[in-house]
Amino acid sequence: MSILVTGAAGFAGSHVVEALAGDADTVGWTHNATPPKDVETLAEWQRVDLLNPTEVREAIARLKPSGVIHCAGAPNVAHSWRDTVTPLSVNVLATHHLFDALYRANLHCRVVVPGSATVYAASTSALTEDSPVAPANPYAVSKLAQEQLSLRAAREDHVEVVVTRSFNHTGPRQSGAFAAPNMARQIAMIEKGLAEPVIKVGNLEAQRDFTDVRDMARAYVLLLKQGAPSNVYNVASGVARVMRSVLEALVARARAEVLIETDVALMRPSDTPVLLGDSTKLRRETGWQPEIPFEQTLDDLLNYWRDVIRPT
Repeated sequence: MSILVTGAAGFAGSHVVEALAGDADTVGWTHNATPPKDVETLAEWQRVDLLNPTEVREAIARLKPSGVIHCAGAPNVAHSWRDTVTPLSVNVLATHHLFDALYRANLHCRVVVPGSATVYAASTSALTEDSPVAPANPYAVSKLAQEQLSLRAAREDHVEVVVTRSFNHTGPRQSGAFAAPNMARQIAMIEKGLAEPVIKVGNLEAQRDFTDVRDMARAYVLLLKQGAPSNVYNVASGVARVMRSVLEALVARARAEVLIETDVALMRPSDTPVLLGDSTKLRRETGWQPEIPFEQTLDDLLNYWRDVIRPT
């Protein structure tokens, strides 16, 4: 049994590779990224450009996977305002190429497509899978389109598709382009004397539902095994955390004194005040629940950046 993980060298994808270790023969697709050292021996690595339909078709025909977790994508909300082409091509067109290749190979395997909770309309209450959708940024638009492409493949091509609406997740290996790792990166630089003792931040009043990426990866693997085809599942902790409290918790772990400064360049044109998820459906059907305390997530995130940042 071979499980294909696309975007396997990336943040969520690399943790999915770890979560699959020992369960199946894992094949990791990457385009330009190099697999992290922690996972380089846990998969067979193949370089495949998901934007090249011929390349995707040939790779799928050779591999004939028994399951797919499609983690490849353009994940950054803020960047999508400056570059709308990338999320639409990587999140939508690449997904189309994957399902087209599965169809042409006559494969009806289980495919987990990690989507995004950003597709939901703004709400101050916990969002369920039945909550209305109203994507408010180009990234969210691309993820809703990806959802619909995936569910179309389930209806018309009889692929066993499971879609998630994943809420915020963080942890080791996350890019410094995102809020929590950006804070951790700045602290690590200050500690090593590579930056002034000032952390620049965007909107600290937003509330976000954070799950450790390792718990998120475990949810994807459980859905590969137990998720109901053609269904959408929220993956969320069920706890909304004010971003200011996340920063304060990281600063409390700092080994140097730091100041906090708001940077308007880090503000988004449209920033949802509250994003909180209800993952009752996922928990009921798979038994999943978050296992890693948020305090450990922050410890591991900061220690990751301490290891990455090296004095020149």
